[in-house]
Amino acid sequence: MNSPDPGETAPQGTVTQPGHKKPHNASSVENATTTENRGEAVWVEDLVVDYRRGRSTFRALHGVSLSIGPGECVGLVGESGSGKSTLGKAILGLCPVTSGSIRIGGRDTTRARGAARRRLAADVQVVFQDPYGSLDPAMTVGQAVAEPLRAAGADREATRAAVAEMLDRVRLPADAATRYPGEFSGGQRQRIAIARALVRRPRLIICDEPVSALDLTTQAVVVDLLVDIQRETGVAYLFISHDLGVVRRICHRVSVMYGGRIVESGANGTITRSPAHPYTQRLLLASPVADPDRQAERRRAWLRLRNRDESSTT
Repeated sequence: MNSPDPGETAPQGTVTQPGHKKPHNASSVENATTTENRGEAVWVEDLVVDYRRGRSTFRALHGVSLSIGPGECVGLVGESGSGKSTLGKAILGLCPVTSGSIRIGGRDTTRARGAARRRLAADVQVVFQDPYGSLDPAMTVGQAVAEPLRAAGADREATRAAVAEMLDRVRLPADAATRYPGEFSGGQRQRIAIARALVRRPRLIICDEPVSALDLTTQAVVVDLLVDIQRETGVAYLFISHDLGVVRRICHRVSVMYGGRIVESGANGTITRSPAHPYTQRLLLASPVADPDRQAERRRAWLRLRNRDESSTT
């Protein structure tokens, strides 16, 4: 399955929400709407998540809606505390949902338990931020990649073949299976984590800041790998990040979170180049660039925007 090209532009101000989803490619019918969401990899509607803090309640998500189609990468961008990782955890079934709904492949998984929860693990996998902490150092790479298949009861021969296929897909040598995570660099470990996420052939992979712990060169290698894997397999990504510069390279659509709400959504080319919301503008100016003069100008523009926003609230 071919995925759409990241950076595809849409009319300024396009907002994409469940029920009003922009087609993924030129062959789709313009202005297509989706009242039934069986074609979506994931469909989140009016999601509210509350956390108890002693006698009080903290609302982490305020009626968030988002959809991701097959073979699509949607970026979820925001600073720490914006609610983006909470949304990822809710989709994974790792935090309680107060209200709203989550559907994966057309099935309601909002409060999945038991067998339904185990089926969810086949459909949704995750790549975490820390390539050092996400792998058990006592397991060989082959054992780590095979772990989701063993949990599902796959036989030994099929598991061995799947591990070899996934290591090849993430461009690691076959003998990596017999080695330990500590023998690999950070970028290689993240490729191992990607192989583990792919091994059950999920509909969706949640990439939670997957390159933020890597240097810029290694970031580019891992992002290019994720793009190639998506083109080859048709897997969907929810790509969680604080960096609009990284998001621009991989995502087809982008949603920006602030204070537990989505404040701006649209095509990659619109959100990452000419955002309308002041918060998104600040995020864009905070993204690093290689040119020192441009970086200095961005810093000055960021300070002007911050000072303007502070003045408007006093």
